[in-house]
Amino acid sequence: MSTPLIDKYIQAFFQTLAMVSVSAFIAIALGLVLAVVLTVTAPRNLYPRPRFHRMLSIAVNVCRAIPFIILLIALLPVTRFIVGTTLGTWAAVVPLAANLIPFYARIAQVSLNDVDGGLIEAARAMGCKRWHIVRHVLLPEALPGIIGGMTVSVIAMVNASAMAGAVGAGGLGDLAIRYGYERYETRVMFEVIVILIALVSVIQFGGEWLARRVDHRR
Repeated sequence: MSTPLIDKYIQAFFQTLAMVSVSAFIAIALGLVLAVVLTVTAPRNLYPRPRFHRMLSIAVNVCRAIPFIILLIALLPVTRFIVGTTLGTWAAVVPLAANLIPFYARIAQVSLNDVDGGLIEAARAMGCKRWHIVRHVLLPEALPGIIGGMTVSVIAMVNASAMAGAVGAGGLGDLAIRYGYERYETRVMFEVIVILIALVSVIQFGGEWLARRVDHRR
C-alpha cells in the first residue's frame, strides 16, 4: 500500500472518529434528557402530563421514521445555517445527531421504565423530592441499560457516518465510495469494511465492559 493511500486511510479514520464522537455526545445528552421527560410525564409517574407525553411521544416516533438519507438532505438548510457549509466532516454532525436523538431516547426510555416501581414509591414515602428521585433513584438504577443503549447508538452512528460519506461528509464511507466504488478498487472497499468492523467491535466490547462495571446487581 502506497504512503499517500495510507495517509488517506488515517485521515478518513480520524474524520469518522470526529463525526461519531461529537455527534454521539450531542445525541446521547439530548436523547437522555428527552427520555427522562418521556418517562416522568407518563401517566401515573412523577410528573404526569398525559397530553404532553402523548404529543411528545408522537413527535419522537415521527422523527424516528424518517430515513437517514432523507433527513440528511432535508436538514441541508439547517446544517448550512449552523455550520456554514453542507459539505465536510462537521457538516455531517448536524444530521447524524438529529437522526440519533429520538433513536437513543427510546432506548433509554425503555431502561428507565424498567426501574422497579417499588424503589420509586419507597423514595416518595421517605419524603424525597421528585427531582431527587430522578437523580438518585431513576438514573442510577437504569444506568446499565442506559450505557448499553449508548453502545447501540454509537454503533448505529458509525454506520450512518459511512452513509454520510456518500454525500461528501468525508470519513471512511467517503473513502470507500471514491476509491472502492467509483475507481473500482475492490481492495479499498474491503479494507474499509475491515476497519469499520474493528471499530464497531471495540465500541461493543467497551460498552459491554462499562455496563458490567456499573451494574451493582451483578
